Amino acid sequence: MLKIQTQPMCWKDGGFVSPAEAPDASAEKTMAYKILQAHNHSGDPAQLSLRFDALVSHDITYVGIIQTARASGLTEFPLPYVMTNCHNSLCAVGGTINEDDHIFGLSAAKKYGGEFVPPHQAVIHSYMRERYAACGRMILGSDSHTRYGAFGCMGIGEGGPELARQLLKKDYNVAYPKVIAVYLTGRPSPGVGPQDVALELVGSTFKDGIVKNVVLEFFGPGVKEISMDYRCGIDVMTTEASCLSSVWQTDEYTQRAFERLGRSEDYKEMAPEDGALYDGLIEIDLSAIRPMIALPFHPSNAYTIEEFNANAPDLLRQVEKDAVEQLGVETLPGALTDKLIDGRMHVDQGVIAGCSGGTYQNLKRASEIIEGNTIGDDAFRLSCYAGSMPTLNALIKEGCVSDTMACGVDWRSCFCGPCFGAGDTPANGAFSIRHSTRNFPNREGSKPTNGQLSYVALMDARSIAATAVNGGFLTAADQLPSPPEDRPEELSEYDDRTYKARVYHGVGKPDPEQELIYGPNIADWPNQIPLPENLLLTVCSAIYDSVTTTDELIPSGETSSYRSNPLLLAEFALSRKDPGYVGRAKDIQKLEQLRQENPEDPAVLEVMEGYDPTDTGLGSLVMALKPGDGSAREQAASCQRVLGGCANLVREFATKRYRSNVVNWGMLPFVVPELEELNVQCGDRLYIPGIRDLLLGDGESIDAKLIQPDGDRTVTLLLPDLTREERDIILSGCLINYYS
Repeated sequence: MLKIQTQPMCWKDGGFVSPAEAPDASAEKTMAYKILQAHNHSGDPAQLSLRFDALVSHDITYVGIIQTARASGLTEFPLPYVMTNCHNSLCAVGGTINEDDHIFGLSAAKKYGGEFVPPHQAVIHSYMRERYAACGRMILGSDSHTRYGAFGCMGIGEGGPELARQLLKKDYNVAYPKVIAVYLTGRPSPGVGPQDVALELVGSTFKDGIVKNVVLEFFGPGVKEISMDYRCGIDVMTTEASCLSSVWQTDEYTQRAFERLGRSEDYKEMAPEDGALYDGLIEIDLSAIRPMIALPFHPSNAYTIEEFNANAPDLLRQVEKDAVEQLGVETLPGALTDKLIDGRMHVDQGVIAGCSGGTYQNLKRASEIIEGNTIGDDAFRLSCYAGSMPTLNALIKEGCVSDTMACGVDWRSCFCGPCFGAGDTPANGAFSIRHSTRNFPNREGSKPTNGQLSYVALMDARSIAATAVNGGFLTAADQLPSPPEDRPEELSEYDDRTYKARVYHGVGKPDPEQELIYGPNIADWPNQIPLPENLLLTVCSAIYDSVTTTDELIPSGETSSYRSNPLLLAEFALSRKDPGYVGRAKDIQKLEQLRQENPEDPAVLEVMEGYDPTDTGLGSLVMALKPGDGSAREQAASCQRVLGGCANLVREFATKRYRSNVVNWGMLPFVVPELEELNVQCGDRLYIPGIRDLLLGDGESIDAKLIQPDGDRTVTLLLPDLTREERDIILSGCLINYYS
């Protein structure tokens, strides 16, 4: 199904050859190169300083971004900034604080000149596809699934500080990335949807890091065989392969989509030039893709549904083993194999939602499968969430909503909740199948540390609908008697009157006299001190999982209500991974605060053990082998900093965006390739002399003393590829200090 080549390949005369066979081969002939260089202001093609065409955030992130930028001197938004309200829409947790954030966002849009999309109108990426994505543009979002490649637009998801930098007219700095061609051929079989293609791609590339931090460039004859919705469904899931961005060739279907949206002028033909040089090649035969399922707890844990059904007992027992190891639970709520009835897997819930599942064609195909059937009156239930009001309106006008409601389907408003554990939480021990973006631990809203555990598997809307009409028995859509076929040319009516009636369109119209409206939970970032001359750090969490997600560093779900209050949110840091972390970090933080007030205090001198308290700071660090997979949320790093964190000690960072968050919050991104051999544990300490001098210069390594119960040893800490600006941010203590 997929053929992967990791060596450079050249697109030449309608096929791929080695660069040696193409004297005119050049990376400058790729679509990605042209877009990136058009936005590059560094003067150096190899070291990019990017300025974006638009920014976008949702209601978990925009308060912190605006607070950061405001503390750094923000006076108005210098480019279009869209604030959507699709994560904390329900306002169900935390009293008034979610709606207080929304009111703050609207007041900020008025004061600084932004665009404000009220709750229930659209999920973040559906709105940006409809209103802002355009050929040749670049959009930066504070959500990891910022992907608009199907519209010829490169989207990048980053932590909030990178958006704050753009608001302060600063650049996004990154080395020119590798670009890998994704060549599509064939046509999907009826019943095979975009999530199936995406899960095959993620499952084949993530574990080996094949596309980590690269740009994926999609083209080939298979592109014309799939609709725009289908392309978007594949595109948004490329985040789960850990790539930096994506872009697709455009064609007449792209042009028609822009015409439908009333933005014909935003279309232009895009394709790689003959001789385009790529750093690798992934070939996907769409006709060979079969319905897929990604088992807990990662989208890369992917199998064909046929393979799963043939090996269900073994695979379900592996899921249980993973739950015990990853979640640290001692007992499970029953055996998953108990869900096998006469050899068939029976699931408890289905959800089709968000930027990946809630598109017109996904929901249309699901309704065609469900119509005339019934979901049944037992435990299984199915919920559908359209990605935007224009999409929902079209489905209502066509009768899809009423027809499926009559069959027992529950319809919801435009909301991202099921993707991060804030909507349709299953019962304890339940197994949920979802067309959404992630199935990380706790993404379904369960709390394993409280004895509540449920499981999410990712599937395509078509197979979820097929499962629904089969009473909850797991069914691949291509096993239906007549599965519906996708139609590339199919477009719904686009009626955006709801946006015209409800969205605040204030771009370019700031009102400095407007006051920001603060709720009682909205708080400023606490002050951070500059980097001391030397550091004595205590390991307050040591995580040896192969990958640590940002969900594990700061849980999603109910914690999202506290994202506007750094101190309250920090109480949840690593709460589901290492519940003792917060207390340990606070103990060190109290000693550091005491050191700042009185370096000669006996309690300080006791813990310093002979190191000079006048020029050696105390702090905590988190050790993890490969942290930062998943969400772009800056709070995964900022919560550590709020608790006195000074560094991450890693074998490698899972994503660029998490490393950026660590740096922007003033923490040192230490890399030790042989980290596992050191056997670092909680309570170990790391003395780092001369760290300030190192950052003032251009050194990329420093010798430190690792202090462990069985003795001390010297370790070399690496700081690879730190730019001058990143060094200055860490020296200042954080991005806010650096700019203010």
